[in-house]
Amino acid sequence: MGVPPNDGKMEGWLYIIRSHRFGLQFSRRRYFILQENYLRCYKTTSISQEEEPLRSAKIDSYIRITDNGRESINRKVFFIFTLYNTLNENDHLKLGASGSEDAGKWIRSLQNAVLKECPNPEKEFMSFSKKNWLPSRFGNAKRAHRQRSIDYYSFLHNEAVTSDVIAPSPWKIFGCQNGLRLFKEAKDWDSRGKHWDAHPAIMAVGVVNGTPEAIFRTLMSLGASRSEWDFSFYRGNVVEHLDGHTDILHAKLYSNWLPWGMMRRDFLLRRYWRREEDGTYVILYHSVIHKKCPPQNGYVRACLKSGGYVITPVNKGRESLVKHMLAVDWKFWKVYLRQPYARSLTIRMLERLAALREMFQAKAGNYPSDFSSADSEVKIMLDQATVEDIKSEDISQQKLELDVDLEDDEPEKTNSGRRSLMSLNDASDEFFDVPDSGEMIAFDHLENGWFPEVSQEWPASNMSQPRLSSAAVFVKKIHDLAVQKKGYMDFQELAKEENVVPSFGNTLQKDSACSLPCSWATSDPTTFLIRGENYLKDNQKIKAKGTLMQMVGADWLRSEHKEDDLGSRAESIVQKYAAQGRPEFFFIVNIQVPGVTQYTLALYYMLKTPLEETPLLHSFVNGDDAFRNSRFKLIPYISKGSWIVKQSVGKKACLVGQALEMHHFRGKNYLELDIDVGSSTVARGVVSLVLGYLNHLVIEMAFVIQGNTEEELPEVLLGTCRLNNLDASKSVLV
Repeated sequence: MGVPPNDGKMEGWLYIIRSHRFGLQFSRRRYFILQENYLRCYKTTSISQEEEPLRSAKIDSYIRITDNGRESINRKVFFIFTLYNTLNENDHLKLGASGSEDAGKWIRSLQNAVLKECPNPEKEFMSFSKKNWLPSRFGNAKRAHRQRSIDYYSFLHNEAVTSDVIAPSPWKIFGCQNGLRLFKEAKDWDSRGKHWDAHPAIMAVGVVNGTPEAIFRTLMSLGASRSEWDFSFYRGNVVEHLDGHTDILHAKLYSNWLPWGMMRRDFLLRRYWRREEDGTYVILYHSVIHKKCPPQNGYVRACLKSGGYVITPVNKGRESLVKHMLAVDWKFWKVYLRQPYARSLTIRMLERLAALREMFQAKAGNYPSDFSSADSEVKIMLDQATVEDIKSEDISQQKLELDVDLEDDEPEKTNSGRRSLMSLNDASDEFFDVPDSGEMIAFDHLENGWFPEVSQEWPASNMSQPRLSSAAVFVKKIHDLAVQKKGYMDFQELAKEENVVPSFGNTLQKDSACSLPCSWATSDPTTFLIRGENYLKDNQKIKAKGTLMQMVGADWLRSEHKEDDLGSRAESIVQKYAAQGRPEFFFIVNIQVPGVTQYTLALYYMLKTPLEETPLLHSFVNGDDAFRNSRFKLIPYISKGSWIVKQSVGKKACLVGQALEMHHFRGKNYLELDIDVGSSTVARGVVSLVLGYLNHLVIEMAFVIQGNTEEELPEVLLGTCRLNNLDASKSVLV
């Protein structure tokens, strides 16, 4: 458990996640302290001032932290995050926390340490081409270093995770039932004036007496404890684990709460989750098709258009405001039954939130319950012989790891004697592990249902079977690595088009009236909030009044590989201006979407005034990558679209370089920022969801360079963009 930062110090137990040469992962428990931009590793908590750490890592502006979500390693669930050295892609450190709250605190503290390294571009930054950086960020424990005050940087992350967009609420209350407020979503109309979704989106809102993390764990569980509050859920299992934030679920519903004569229903869902900086959890669902789980006899497969939960901490985190939303196509075969039955069934299913509230209220009051014995029953399913087999297998696994890793070479050292991030994984101490309290056997996975290979539909007798041997696990992992094809697909399929010769900067049509599908326009700058002149004193944001640059073009492309440095292409609008000797400067934002087909959205902005007249922009253009990554912000906004997409994207400004990999290309008359969405599991999940609804969305964005000093405030938007009903089938093949 991590101790909250105090005077810039963060400390607590974490797990170093490593892999031996067979590809199997294992963990080692260590005590970490983050202070004064140094991350130190110890074996125990009893640390004196004279005690030297096992390892010491310098956290500077070239370190990037990635949230990898949750992962199971040797039957224990971890919330993983990785530290990368952007100057050396092989230099990284993978750490795990036992809870999502702890992982979030560590990620935020490490990001603060990265951001405070170089606050002033004029003093701290030099051109990357002129500065010689060592390929490592580490020194030994005795190395003296300058102490910094963190008061100056406290404002960097003290903004509440609220909206940075001024927009009306799409929800309207229509009733109250079981202590829950019920809202319906205002109908969305597309650019042709036709309503595109006939199934109502309904939301229930209530306050639950529990922490967001406890509620999150309860909602994610597919085990026996779900029967204490979810009256609609019969049984479920994880069909496929896609990454740390996304998986495919199969859920069957009880039939006794459905209308008389209605066949049983089931769902096949793609589940995505994330945690916001303020402790809010977002869990989103929508229906998919998967080859491993076809429709089953006796069940009608309903379609969840969109749904999920938003769990926001209130009352200093002791309680939570929970929003539960559903838009369901129940697949009625009689047309006249669809609307009334669909609405009543959806509202009935939303009442699960009231049951969840009452369950947490009962637990808070320590009331006895006859329905909470499932945990103890699960724990006695394994007989003593099986427990001994598991213990002996764990010992054998540790011996295998020891034999393999003793053959590993010592980490290479630089000429200066400093070590890379991987030095924290040094083999000299990795086999000493600090056990958790009561860590003999981890039974939590049986309850939480977090393992895709364990089906909740198995009878109890099957639970007592021993695990696969190490060799069998190894063969299974090799087989999984060989299967690279995506095992599921969304209902919205993406078509293809003939190849054409593109004119970069003009492949997406402009439509200022926003009446044409698959077009772009500029957004109203006053929609977005930016830091005001006195932000360092009052933390107040103001409406943007205008933009620094003019948007002049956009590209919507697809190809088999990443399309980097579009500004240098001879066919681009940038090079056409350069060939004419014109003085305009171009700023290009190139958003690269991963997949079997690589999609590229490039936005072109033009500055007509000399670059030197805008000091912050001049420093950004001529600074190094670390400065650019620490300042470039994107403000997203889905002005029209499904609730699930709006919730997944959000309306909060994001420092792009701290969440995603960015590559910068500086030309004579342009700067291009290539943003790799595939570098983050969180971003991949969001974009994958957005692509499924793409031609029904109006997406708005604004870009800004973050101002951190009084001289850099108030902020000014670089530019805005409005994308109307993009269609993947109309993207230009490169």
